[in-house]
Amino acid sequence: MDRLGSFSNDPSDKPPCRGCSSYLMEPYIKCAECGPPPFFLCLQCFTRGFEYKKHQSDHTYEIMTSDFPVLDPSWTAQEEMALLEAVMDCGFGNWQDVANQMCTKTKEECEKHYMKHFINNPLFASTLLNLKQAEAAKTADTAIPFHSADDPPRPAFDSLLSRDMAGYMPARADFIEEFDNYAEWDLRDIDFVEDDSDILHALKIAVVDIYHSRLKERQRRKKIIRDHGLVNLRKFRLMERRYPKEVQDLYETMRRFARIVGPVEHDKFIESHALEFELRREIKRLQEYRTAGITNFCSARTYDHLKKTREEERLKRTMLSEVLQYIQDSSACQQWLRRQADIDSGLSPSVLTASNSGRRSAPPLNLTGLPGTEKLNEKEKELCQVVRLVPGAYLEYKSALLNECNKQGGLRLAQARALIKIDVNKTRKIYDFLIREGYITKA
Repeated sequence: MDRLGSFSNDPSDKPPCRGCSSYLMEPYIKCAECGPPPFFLCLQCFTRGFEYKKHQSDHTYEIMTSDFPVLDPSWTAQEEMALLEAVMDCGFGNWQDVANQMCTKTKEECEKHYMKHFINNPLFASTLLNLKQAEAAKTADTAIPFHSADDPPRPAFDSLLSRDMAGYMPARADFIEEFDNYAEWDLRDIDFVEDDSDILHALKIAVVDIYHSRLKERQRRKKIIRDHGLVNLRKFRLMERRYPKEVQDLYETMRRFARIVGPVEHDKFIESHALEFELRREIKRLQEYRTAGITNFCSARTYDHLKKTREEERLKRTMLSEVLQYIQDSSACQQWLRRQADIDSGLSPSVLTASNSGRRSAPPLNLTGLPGTEKLNEKEKELCQVVRLVPGAYLEYKSALLNECNKQGGLRLAQARALIKIDVNKTRKIYDFLIREGYITKA
């Protein structure tokens, strides 16, 4: 019994043969009594009478093939699928490329067959119309209505939400401090009177025109911020971090062009490059398997396990050579042993590492019971332990740096040291931490 194979022409898209695990090529055999999942065999294993578990060689079977006509007696089902895939790959109208990809039909045959059976076919036209109507009905049923009376959020001034939104007031669609915030000052003393000379009147008109151009620039920037979701910059940066480091660098480079292409096109561009990066990484991994002589994924898992084991052994040899370097200095050896114990216990090795001058650093601060500890996340707690800073003081310093960064649009290390009068090394660690976590930005 002939059946249309439910897979594409690519052999890798078909399930492997249950007998020899090779990719199936049409025609192949499907057991009519076994399954699910379906039990497929290549012709070679079928002729040898391959049996496996419940499958017996005397079971009824089906011959899976697409070598039969569907729409045109001179076109097989396999050629129909190949034509659709070629049009999808090469684009509608590129019939020469479509014919080159198919290899079995000429340019004129491909164009004539596609136009006759897929474009001008009334059956397909009515089907597409029904699909469009169904999609429109589905969208109409699930659309979320917008009510202009909805109450927008009104964060209190200088609250955490207000600082996260850079002072944006959704109810007014304005910022507390706008771009070119003092543009109106140039108009405060202008007054049009009847006895103005022509030159003075033209000068005042020119000042008003300049003010209008500055307002347009303010509105343009505000529109870019709203369209691209930049009101909450901290949330925007957290979304950026879901990409790999290479894609984040591309995001940073292409950000200046986002205002030209629009938010949707810009996001599509970044997502496409993120997908390209993932595909390249996967291709590189598969090429590594091919170089190592691996031809199936079962062997690939074994290869990955052995590779990981080799890396662990290499790290152990590196650690041993480091021990041999320190073994002649008893104090350095003790320091190394403490650091390895911290690594084994899950602590950061930088907490108890001795300085280059030979002095032993102070132990980490115990935050148990200190006020304000419950307001800190795990990374902030680790920072307070390392720099030996009580949570209350850290929260005060953090608030001061955030307020100054929002006012200035950025913050330099020198400004941070002028704001918080503590040890400069502690200030540097707090400043670097806030920059790294996205709380503040460099000026």
